[in-house]
Amino acid sequence: MDLSAIALQGTQQAETQLNSVANALATGGASATNGANTDVADLSTEVVALSSAQNSFAINLSTLKTQTRFSRAHSIFSPESHQTWQVL
Repeated sequence: MDLSAIALQGTQQAETQLNSVANALATGGASATNGANTDVADLSTEVVALSSAQNSFAINLSTLKTQTRFSRAHSIFSPESHQTWQVL
């Protein structure tokens, strides 16, 4: 299991969610072709989605950091990285 690939995919999904929220907020007050205001942005829903995207991004970034630390520790303590000493 490649945790870094999973975490990167999660950050991409969080970015997609963030872009969707930004688009909904940006187009919420646009006028329709007949001149009526189509203000349909539900702010509470968008704030929850924004918070969810932020949390998802933070969790996936934390996973990437942990994976990097684990990889470094594994390379330091793996048997392949140690020299074999012979007792005389």
